[in-house]
Amino acid sequence: QLHLVESGGGLVQPGESLTLSCEISGYTSEYYYLAWFRRAPGREREAVSCINPRGQSTGYSVDDRGRFTTTRDDDKNKVYLEMTKLHPEQPATYSCAADLYGCNSLPSGFPFWGQGTQVTVSS
Repeated sequence: QLHLVESGGGLVQPGESLTLSCEISGYTSEYYYLAWFRRAPGREREAVSCINPRGQSTGYSVDDRGRFTTTRDDDKNKVYLEMTKLHPEQPATYSCAADLYGCNSLPSGFPFWGQGTQVTVSS
């Protein structure tokens, strides 16, 4: 059973940067497609990005484009979401997810999930 644990969330001011980490255990991460999702209160879970085993990433949010970067380090069994120039918005829980078969923007496509880490951007 794959186990995912996110870290790095917190309260930051608008314009600041934050890097989230997700550590994968239970099996080597190198074969998995790894994704980041977020959910704000009262909203649907939204795909942020996905990175394939070759290290190629796809961003799903036009608003995040150019500000968010997803990388992976399979030696450490980790995937990262670097977020820069953060906008003020309501708190959101960012979760990482894993699947063996491919990237997609649907939460239902990922059988393995972490518990999430909360990000709040506020002055």
